[in-house]
Amino acid sequence: MPITSAHAAALYDRVRSVIPPIEWPAFTDDIDAILDLKRRRNAVILAHNYQTPEIFHCVADIVGDSLALARKAMAVEADVIVLAGVHFMAETAKLLNPQKTVLIPDLRAGCSLADSITAEDIRLLRQRYPGVPVVTYVNTSAEVKAESDICCTSGNAKAVVESLGVPQVIMLPDEYLAENIAAQTDVQIIAWKGHCEVHERFTPADIRQLREDHPGVTVLAHPECPPEVVAEADFSGSTAAMSDYVGSKKPSRVVLMTECSMSDNVALAHPEIEFIRPCNLCPHMKRITLANIRIALEENQHVVTIAPEIAQRARLAVERMLAI
Repeated sequence: MPITSAHAAALYDRVRSVIPPIEWPAFTDDIDAILDLKRRRNAVILAHNYQTPEIFHCVADIVGDSLALARKAMAVEADVIVLAGVHFMAETAKLLNPQKTVLIPDLRAGCSLADSITAEDIRLLRQRYPGVPVVTYVNTSAEVKAESDICCTSGNAKAVVESLGVPQVIMLPDEYLAENIAAQTDVQIIAWKGHCEVHERFTPADIRQLREDHPGVTVLAHPECPPEVVAEADFSGSTAAMSDYVGSKKPSRVVLMTECSMSDNVALAHPEIEFIRPCNLCPHMKRITLANIRIALEENQHVVTIAPEIAQRARLAVERMLAI
């Protein structure tokens, strides 16, 4: 039986605190269609923490940060995976599910970090630093992963770096993540000058102003933020770590120095906590909408493909990370 509008209506209780009632009717047709299409196509939707609440809480089957999505993608039994995130995440899902159809709803959903480095850049780095292992952030293309020794995420970067048992590593492409990890380990880290266009905009002055305007606020910062921002914060960690912090520490008032929708999604689970929202949008994440998720499932677009010779080497770098 097809799914009816009653299903979408019932989902509104999940998001009513962040989506005004007047906006909700604009989402219901697409939500109903997506729920029906998932059932008919044996499809699942993987959504990153930066997706908007109507996607994250109403149509997604698996949610989380880059590491969680990569791990959970390995166990997906559906025929079709729709990645509600950016292109490198869809490629990672394809690497781990080579026999499944992986769809990205908008090909323009890219990443400033992924765009900051190429496979040729890594080959040149290896010439300059012979024998030094390359640790590559998952926010990169499959071609870049294929040139790497091992991948990492913001949540496991320190563990990955130290797992290699060497005095020096090349860590790329996020310069600030590399510097923040370098401050936590004795391993010497050679960084690349890539930045996240969301996190690089936060400043220590932003945090000082937040503390002045909202006394007693607890500040959590993503490690892609500049080191001086992380130094001003009360805690720094991946999106999953920030969510866990809120759930375990229960600060009465909190601010997450990261992408806008993250606060909305965490706030829904903790209505007793006041969330202050300094809003830096990721323009790439926001290219994913209910409308184009629906079209992706209806028209089987856009199919993610990776050349076999690239996929084999890139998959090895991801699998090495997941084995830690």
